[in-house]
Amino acid sequence: MNTAMQPLLIELGTEELPVKALPGLAKAFFDGVLAGLEKRGIAVDKADAKPLYTPRRLAVLLPGVAAMQPEQRSEVLGPYLNIALDADGQPTKALQGFAAKAGIDWQQLEKTTDAKGERFVFRSVKPGAATRDLLAEIVAEAIAAMPIPKPMRWGAHDYAFARPVHWLVMLLGEDTAPGEVMGIAAGRNSRGHRFMHPQEVAIASPAAYVEAMRQAKVLVDADERRARIVAGAQAAASQVGGTVRIDADILEEVNGLTEWPQAVACTFGREFLAVPQEALISTMEANQKFFPVLDAQGRLTEHFIGTSNIESKNEAEVRKGYERVIRPRFADAKFFFDEDLKQGLASMNAGLANVKYQDKLGSIADKVARVEQLAASIAPQVGVDAEAARRAAALSKADLQSRMVGEFPELQGIAGRHYAQAEGERAEIAAAIDEGWMPRNASDDIAPSRLGQVLAVAERLDTLAGGFAAGLKPTGNKDPFALRRNALGLARTLIEGGLNLDLPALLGDALQENRDAIGHEGALKKQLAADNARIKGVYVDKLQSYSPNFNGSVETEAQEIYGFILERLRSYYEERGFTAQQFDAVAALRPASLTDFNARLKAIGEFARLPEAAALAAANKRARNILKKAEGSIAADVDAALLQAPAEQALATALDEVITATQPLLDARDYVAALAKMASLRPAVDGFFENVMVNADDPAVRGNRLALLTKLADRLGSVAAIEHL
Repeated sequence: MNTAMQPLLIELGTEELPVKALPGLAKAFFDGVLAGLEKRGIAVDKADAKPLYTPRRLAVLLPGVAAMQPEQRSEVLGPYLNIALDADGQPTKALQGFAAKAGIDWQQLEKTTDAKGERFVFRSVKPGAATRDLLAEIVAEAIAAMPIPKPMRWGAHDYAFARPVHWLVMLLGEDTAPGEVMGIAAGRNSRGHRFMHPQEVAIASPAAYVEAMRQAKVLVDADERRARIVAGAQAAASQVGGTVRIDADILEEVNGLTEWPQAVACTFGREFLAVPQEALISTMEANQKFFPVLDAQGRLTEHFIGTSNIESKNEAEVRKGYERVIRPRFADAKFFFDEDLKQGLASMNAGLANVKYQDKLGSIADKVARVEQLAASIAPQVGVDAEAARRAAALSKADLQSRMVGEFPELQGIAGRHYAQAEGERAEIAAAIDEGWMPRNASDDIAPSRLGQVLAVAERLDTLAGGFAAGLKPTGNKDPFALRRNALGLARTLIEGGLNLDLPALLGDALQENRDAIGHEGALKKQLAADNARIKGVYVDKLQSYSPNFNGSVETEAQEIYGFILERLRSYYEERGFTAQQFDAVAALRPASLTDFNARLKAIGEFARLPEAAALAAANKRARNILKKAEGSIAADVDAALLQAPAEQALATALDEVITATQPLLDARDYVAALAKMASLRPAVDGFFENVMVNADDPAVRGNRLALLTKLADRLGSVAAIEHL
């Protein structure tokens, strides 16, 4: 049997594949081929192998694959002897049928024993197939398993793939593997660059593949191609005296558009630099896949880098083409900006009254008014001027009525900052208009300024409270108001900004404003105030139809939203190395301030590493279980005169000392130090549970011991419910 390892190359040649899907398709194809080999028991040495791909091909290159399958052994279990043989030891119909299916005489069957007894078994061994003969089947399986939401069909057949398939290379060692996939016969001929090397490229062996394609002006290694794009863009930017800005997502798209990338330095008219650079950068990156060039201060220059997929003999013409295609977009952006400046923020703001925010919550102008109130109330609590917060909130949505944001929605807030600066608003207010939208996504930073953080918090409080009050709580994958994203953005701003605020109280304020908004229908509310019984009933019914929780108190619904926010924090803290048990230990206490929550969780993370942690957590859990089963009321204080056993006396003394030592630390929120002090209780706690029977016969002694356990559990649970650990 030939078990020698040979290199393997499979290349599936196609028309240009979808850019954003390309890396995922390549990985799925690579994984599918490996799975097919593994399924058939074929040994694989994949070493540092990885998916190879370009816009026109998906490839798998493995340094070693067994040339043959191992022997194929099979075992099929048959009937038990009491069913297979009759009283005379002759085969029953059950055994005869099993033997016939196996294709042998029943007397040739073997026997095996399991927990239920002895039974017949059919064992067979057949030689493994040659790997080369299985490759077409493996490739077909890999293609069938690929996640292609909208497969294409081509020609007069039923084959379907992401794009039409035009060639297939399958080499095991230096030999071509037989077979066909999607009507394409396997061979050794690939194809080079569509324009610079359109001829077929004969691949001598898998080891020669990468270099052969490089000679044909195709870089099949995406990492090599990506590095070439970056190096070329950096060099071109340096030549014009700037630094290239390379967005990771845009880089991946350029990488998926090119087989032989070439950087081309280009220029646009300096008059466009009067437009907010974010708009110019946005259109360069999102629409044209160009890389902007910045100066030493991070400001946009009049230069940008295009990436061509060809070594042109006349680069100047390529440059002209890139410069020509960008000019109309920039001209539009400049027109929008100039027109918005003429209109002004006040006019834009006035238009918000005519833009619906949500059926039950009124217009965007109504939302802005609620955010103003919240921002003005939060600001003094964190040392921010309330009027500045009110002003920033009042202008925070004006740019939604601008032409610029209409064309570039991603500039919400950014455009408003520029218009506010142009109108002479204070710098911190202009900045806050932009920062109030931060974090814009999971990887974005929170607002850097306190005023911006106040606006970001107020905005998200209103969005969450309004969503819940209007019955728009997310279900499954549906979250039309992005409440999950807003919850995490709010939590991150509070935690990372160090804003020590009572979150349930703030949610209550926001809920009350939104409930008022839902119920406010002009004369209807006035009639309610006059306590008209008939109208009151209609009013409350309407509110209940909008909010499932309207019958409950504001405090109840605020706690529901608070819990919703905590759930969003699970993955946030998991990414930072905290366990689910540690998170649950703090969440059980539901601290009103998320900065306090954060401090407690960090302390629990430190505590969990102490050798005493597990024992104290178990002891606390045991104590709480005992207390749950206790009948009747438990005294608030421990009576020293009723402490009989030395172990309970020792625990009472140690506990008093720890309470005295930790209380100032708890008041100062120095939870790490407080938990370290509590760790010293372990010997006394262990001694108590080993030597003292809590449920003593004497009711007074039993009650006193329960009081001691209550005192212990309260102190051990003062930072977090450590029984979760």
